[in-house]
Amino acid sequence: AAILEGSKAFSKDLMKKYNIPTAAYETFTSAEEAKKYLETAEYPIVLKADGLALGKGVLICENKEDALAGVDELMLDKKFGTAGDTIVIEEFMTGREVSVLSFVDGDTIKIMSSAQDHKRAKDGDQGLNTGGMGNFSPSPFYTKEVDEFCKKYIYQATVDAMKSEGRPFKGVIFFGLMLTPKGMKVIEYNARFGDPETQVVLPRLKTDLMEIFEACVDGTLDKVDVQWEDNAAACVVMASGGYPVSYKKGYEITGLEDAEAMDNITVFHAGTALKDGKFVTNGGRVLGVTGVGNNLDEAIKTAYEGVAKIDFKDKHFRKDIGIKKY
Repeated sequence: AAILEGSKAFSKDLMKKYNIPTAAYETFTSAEEAKKYLETAEYPIVLKADGLALGKGVLICENKEDALAGVDELMLDKKFGTAGDTIVIEEFMTGREVSVLSFVDGDTIKIMSSAQDHKRAKDGDQGLNTGGMGNFSPSPFYTKEVDEFCKKYIYQATVDAMKSEGRPFKGVIFFGLMLTPKGMKVIEYNARFGDPETQVVLPRLKTDLMEIFEACVDGTLDKVDVQWEDNAAACVVMASGGYPVSYKKGYEITGLEDAEAMDNITVFHAGTALKDGKFVTNGGRVLGVTGVGNNLDEAIKTAYEGVAKIDFKDKHFRKDIGIKKY
């Protein structure tokens, strides 16, 4: 069932077969055929490596030259190894992105709270795409009407489609959605919790998580009342300077205990290591600092108060997480 994330071509074909709304697309196993298609395509356009590429195998190409170079990068230069043996070329969608996680037991699906990601490395959505520089939950763009549409045409439809294909899904499905001018569409599926979405969603869960996990395994999720706090959470990612391109590791991190001692703050370790009894940086995204509050403004303020307590050399974080929430 994890092929739902493991193959972009599989998931796109599944959506087409079961009428789940997504961007129009074509799949290619030949670089020559892909390039031929690009000669008459509309731009901008999106190229995706079929396999797993650590969230980096997606290229948004503004023009034909960029797209042709992208095919070379994915299929001929093998930038992402065998992940680029097959590629998906799809229409470029515009709109607000919303992430929705869900618990699934093969038949029943229970939706977690919505979240809003910030992918770009720098303030104002500038810079390169990253694995996520921050997040907040709930998303104000995920309205009651949007929820009703997704429940009718996307969520249960995906679970039923996987069952029909003989691949019943048990676990967590992450729905990457876009609110386009033509309505809500699926950008992608992940077969797992997402980072940093999880850091703002799970702190708001009232129901015992183990009880939900066991129900997913046993096929009894319909009997669990999954409840959420009526509050908000925001996560600010503290990254190494230079991420996502090149960065140094091994810098000592100070202030963790001060941050964790604060009310309504949780510090999640992402790229850290323990060396001689001290925490040091050991990756691109080092920490996720999550603040919880009665509303989004309060949660964002709390998260940044936590960030202010922590220091390491060349630290980098966005200062505008949650600013675009209205």
